[in-house]
Amino acid sequence: MKWPWRLLLGAALVAGGADTAEAVCRLQVTSVAFGTYNVFMTSATASTGTISYRCGPLERNIRITVSAGSSGTFELRTLRRTGQPAQTLGYNLYASPPPSQVWGDGSGGTWSFFIADPPNNQWIDLTVYASIPAEQDASVGSYTDTVVVTVEY
Repeated sequence: MKWPWRLLLGAALVAGGADTAEAVCRLQVTSVAFGTYNVFMTSATASTGTISYRCGPLERNIRITVSAGSSGTFELRTLRRTGQPAQTLGYNLYASPPPSQVWGDGSGGTWSFFIADPPNNQWIDLTVYASIPAEQDASVGSYTDTVVVTVEY
């Protein structure tokens, strides 16, 4: 079965996470919030979020994937500015502190979380590492993206 959830990302303003129950597995997602992006910084802007899961005693082979978001590619995801003029900021999500494997769906060299025998009825936290590369030309405003977090079991 596949159960999708949304992880919201933002460079200035981000909505909160989600907590939804399913018959066998539950997910809780804490959004990534980058805060204010400084176009003059020479180092990347980093942040983290959390994907937490809890599955029943009969579940095996849990896989958690994260979609490409609005960019449609894992190579460099895109935060989009709300309002006019439309602008973007490149960013990505990682399995460990960047640079490391990009968290995706397992295609094209991306990483997805997999565990054959998850702990029974325990919340397990997975950190999502996020980074906006330095020195991108962007105007003031709120930038957001939504990616779908899916648990397969």
